[in-house]
Amino acid sequence: MAISLREPILDWYAEHNRDLPWRRPEATPWGILVSEIMLQQTPVVRVLPVWTEWMERWPTPEALAAVAPGEAVRHWGRLGYPRRALNLHACARAITADHRGRVPSSYDELRTLPGIGDYTAAAVASFAYGHSHAILDTNVRRVLGRAVRGEEYPPKATTSGERRLAESLLPAVGAPRWGVAVMELGALVCTARAPRCDDCPIMSQCAWRLAGRPAHDGPVRRGQTYAGTDRQCRGRLLAVLRDAHGPVPKEALDVVWADHVQRERALDGLLDDGLAEVLTDGTYRLPG
Repeated sequence: MAISLREPILDWYAEHNRDLPWRRPEATPWGILVSEIMLQQTPVVRVLPVWTEWMERWPTPEALAAVAPGEAVRHWGRLGYPRRALNLHACARAITADHRGRVPSSYDELRTLPGIGDYTAAAVASFAYGHSHAILDTNVRRVLGRAVRGEEYPPKATTSGERRLAESLLPAVGAPRWGVAVMELGALVCTARAPRCDDCPIMSQCAWRLAGRPAHDGPVRRGQTYAGTDRQCRGRLLAVLRDAHGPVPKEALDVVWADHVQRERALDGLLDDGLAEVLTDGTYRLPG
């Protein structure tokens, strides 16, 4: 099973992989760590320009650690989920203080960094240092779930069974390339909403396709509503702070959202999350 899946997927990847800067031989462990955090719940097309600008501005952890966390939030732009910017800044300071400015190479050390979970630690250890780890992002879990388990979508949370399956498929040599190849197949072909089964290199042995592509019997997955939500309100408030050259008065925030209750709730959320701070004169700014 392992060989019959690996060979066609690796051959497909050799021909169809995207040329992304964090996959090139010259990519640094720091650049790979930045890319992995930026790519969480965010497509490549949106990440690429922000990653490029970020790496030009802060090519090392020490460079980012030397600035205020608010600068990380500012240059995160509109990638969404801006607490990731704070996590990256905290990672940069931890790497600078505790690891002499070098991104740790081991999974266990990576897991001790702020905001670094199982997937990110495994991905950085694998892609940056060539270690053998099962890479289980959403794309990989979907490909393996369909191909081997015959399930349209993976469970909401990663299971021990999924992990055992992924580990059983790891090659003795070349585990990082295998991991990124399966990830790329899920991103480009075995997509969540409109899988291109006819273009899949393992279509002839995919359990889900052979079963007639049965519908997932788990919870229905719906697209996230954005318009009118607290998240949209937070984004507009944060945009004012991000675009300002200094502290802004409360009135500048009040005009961006009509619903007073929702606006205050969203602003309180930004303060609680450390994405904004209020000064003694009542003005607001990004965290200093």
